[in-house]
Parts: sequence; C-alpha cells; structure tokens
Amino acid sequence: MTDAPRSPLELLQGLAVEEVEITPGLHHLELYTMKGLLTLLWHGPRDAADVVVTCGGGMGSLLGPSRGLYHDVGVRLAELGISTVRVGYRKPNDIDRCVHDVAAAADLASRSGARHFVTMGHSFGGAVAIQAGIVLAGHCRGVVTLATQSAGCEYASELSAPLLLVHGVDDEILPPETSGVVQMLAGAGEVVLLPGTGHLLSEVGDELRARLLEWIPARFAS
Repeated sequence: MTDAPRSPLELLQGLAVEEVEITPGLHHLELYTMKGLLTLLWHGPRDAADVVVTCGGGMGSLLGPSRGLYHDVGVRLAELGISTVRVGYRKPNDIDRCVHDVAAAADLASRSGARHFVTMGHSFGGAVAIQAGIVLAGHCRGVVTLATQSAGCEYASELSAPLLLVHGVDDEILPPETSGVVQMLAGAGEVVLLPGTGHLLSEVGDELRARLLEWIPARFAS
C-alpha cells in the first residue's frame, strides 16, 4: 500500500508555528521549517471562502510595490469579507521554493474554509503567482501580475483563470514588452500599460488600488 500524497503544507515539514494578532483583523504567523522561516501576514476573516495570496519580488516582500500596495489592498478587501495572505518566502528568488510557499499558504487557508483564490505578484513574484495559479487549478479565480518577469512563465498556457498583467511604460528594470510576452505565452490575459510609471509602480498608487479593488472582487463574484 502506497502512502497518500502529502499536501503543500505537510511537505513543508514544519517544526513549529507562532502567531500573534497585530490589530483586529490582522494576524502575523511564522512557520518554522528545516529549510527556512515562512512568514505570513493574514488580513480579514480566517474562515473566508475567498482569499488573495500575494507574492513578493526576487528579494522578497510583504508590502509589495506602490508604497505598501499589498497591505492597503488587504485592509480594503477585508472590509468586503475577502481575506488576503501576504507571503514572506523562506528563500526569495528560488522559484520552486517560493511557489511551494504560496501553495502552502493557500493550503493553510483552505483548512479554515477557503475555496477560491486570486494570486498576485510583483516582478519575480509575477512568475510565482502564475505558477501558483496553475497549481491551484480550478480553485484559482484570477492571477494579477505587476511588472512581471517572463522567466518562470513558460507554462502560462496551463493557467485556466483570468489573467491581468499591469506594467509601467517607463519600467527601468523589466520593459513593458515583458508582460506582452507573458500574455502571448498564456494565450490570453489583459495587459494594462501605465504611462510615466516605473518598476515599483509608485506613480499610480491610487489608480492601481482602484483597479485591483474592482477586478479582484469581480473574479470571486463570477
């Protein structure tokens, strides 16, 4: 008799978990593993059916671009009953391990009632968000990339969820054509190009937040 496949959370082989409530509706979790510390900031109800999981860049990030985008969106979505889990990777820039971290965060959320997910990632994290969306399969309701790289997106055509690709026209690190390449690889997706905007998308904070706070709930509603 073969052993049953283990879940992403079980495959972390966690040693311990610590958790504190920072403010009402925001919890800080640390999952200790033999291969590093996985940090999660969890906005909103723990039993939410709809959950956004955010992915940082190649250096890792819990705040995201555009001056704390992930925090602000998490706070606003919580008001709508949608949770957000901000993932601090065990080993930034290791795409396989980072995708595993995001899948484990979704697995943890599913144990509290999550059924539908939107993944969102900046730069390197765009590739993580796409790969995690593929792993989540029918449970993924949408993927958002922000100034994404194309490396790691080679199998984007396997993504079955709607794809939104946001990129600054004046990105000084990854040119806006990169999102077009990912759209081509996926065979679908909406590319939004923002004039006068660099890699950190700092120039369009209000517009970006408004767009995401419309697009993400619509994906869950559908």
